[in-house]
Amino acid sequence: MAENHVALLLTPEGWKLLSSLPPYDPSEALSLGRSLREEGHSPALVAAALTQQRLRERATAKFGPFAQQMLFTADGLEQATRLAVSAHHAARYAAAGISKVADLGCGIGADALAIAGLGLDVLAVDIDPEAAGAVAANLRDFEGAQVRLGDVMELDIAELASEGVDAIFADPARRTGASRGSARITNPEDWSPPLSAVLGWAHAIERVGVKVAPGIAHDVIPADWHAQWVSVGGDLVEASLWSPALAPEGRGRSCLLLDEAGAAHALSSSEGMAANTPAERVEVAPLGSFIAEADPAVIRSGLLGRLADKTGAGIVSDKIAYLTDDDLPDSPFYDRFEVLEVTNLRAKAISAALTSRDAGSVEIKKRGADINPDELRKSLKLGGGSAQLTVIATRLAGRHRAIICKRLPKNL
Repeated sequence: MAENHVALLLTPEGWKLLSSLPPYDPSEALSLGRSLREEGHSPALVAAALTQQRLRERATAKFGPFAQQMLFTADGLEQATRLAVSAHHAARYAAAGISKVADLGCGIGADALAIAGLGLDVLAVDIDPEAAGAVAANLRDFEGAQVRLGDVMELDIAELASEGVDAIFADPARRTGASRGSARITNPEDWSPPLSAVLGWAHAIERVGVKVAPGIAHDVIPADWHAQWVSVGGDLVEASLWSPALAPEGRGRSCLLLDEAGAAHALSSSEGMAANTPAERVEVAPLGSFIAEADPAVIRSGLLGRLADKTGAGIVSDKIAYLTDDDLPDSPFYDRFEVLEVTNLRAKAISAALTSRDAGSVEIKKRGADINPDELRKSLKLGGGSAQLTVIATRLAGRHRAIICKRLPKNL
């Protein structure tokens, strides 16, 4: 059996050693390891401490400065909810008047930590001994937190209810292999536990939330639940499903956009719309003075049509998710570009257009065009000017074209 590296760090010697390490520096890792072994620390403990030091550095992107006081596993960090997102999960439970949440498949405990931070009791359960050790360390300052090692599929949900659990948050494993980071599992019924099992828990405890893959098909979502897709700084990071008792928005779908400053913007489907309703069709419109690239959370949630209705925009070609209009207002839900010129999707034509507009740098975007942006960029001959422009390779009314445009700032 593989050695439990987290268990080594939870010993007095291990915790003291980990606490004494400086911030991770890859150029110093080998010499630091050598000096620690020369001081008499076991090779296994040194390896565990240095691995944890490296994981903490990686975790800063998700947890900020809190990462330096937490323990991680590699798989747990990969699947862990970002702090900004877990805070929104926790607020949903707190607003519902919950007293005790069972975090089933808790991993390293990102959501359990956020929930406990709002004063709710938490029962964190995971089948992985290293993950259970890590979450125990991460919840060490909360009296109302419990950690249990076990298979969530073997739990009696009705028994959890008798223990005072009045809500569940679940994060099914969605990767294969001994280390679950080897490949993503796309079929929700192949997750561990299967999505249908998690949804069934709502029969015993009606308040259930479940983290799911952002690519989840809309037709597998229960009609009366609420599904939400979340992006942070323009990156799609997760989707989640919420039972009716945890969904003040009502049934349907929404997207939540969080920016670096902590601001949140939400867009929801039409009131009363079933969560498994197919995405609304968006009409094709002639290319206008502006083109917009919707946030990926808008697209994945199937709300591009809702956004188009609100702005009066259309899409540039059938099934191509670029919005266009002569008057596109500033919006947190998309990036806007001013259209300058349209040319053939060939390097020579694009280079000529960019040079004539004094372009010195260019970003390349594509949707519906079979090109490699890096290869196209290398083939372009720019004149060394000062303008920063964008090339959008896409289809216009079904024909491949390059749109030369200028990114517009957001002034929200």
